[in-house]
Amino acid sequence: MVLEQLSRGDCLRLMASVPVGRMVYTRRALPAVDLVNFVMDDGDVVIRTDSGGKLAAAAHNAVVAFEADSIDIPGHAGWSVTVVGYAEPVTGAAQVRRLQETASAPWAPGRRDHFIRITPTLVDGTRLRSRQETGDSHARGL
Repeated sequence: MVLEQLSRGDCLRLMASVPVGRMVYTRRALPAVDLVNFVMDDGDVVIRTDSGGKLAAAAHNAVVAFEADSIDIPGHAGWSVTVVGYAEPVTGAAQVRRLQETASAPWAPGRRDHFIRITPTLVDGTRLRSRQETGDSHARGL
């Protein structure tokens, strides 16, 4: 097996290839994690949620982490990417309209008319691949 440290660009491209991730934030002074669907928008993570929910309140101008991954259990391979950055509500009417048209439909039931944008400050990712997948002992790019 080969463990590869991913570049920032590779991390963001891989994140854009999956529809769900985990948002890590603080709730009542304790860490909380929620599974959410998301979209990458110009290098930022965008989550669609309800404006009155716990996620919208907790992530308002707060530092959060976001993790996405893909795992091949039979192949013992996969990747994981974590970003840390400020979460802020998307408030511009034009931006909200554009995201309503381009962001994927929310998976959770109910009205989801609020968007949270996470601008990554720190980006970290690794990929585990078999030597057969890489063709040699050195991991290759995407």
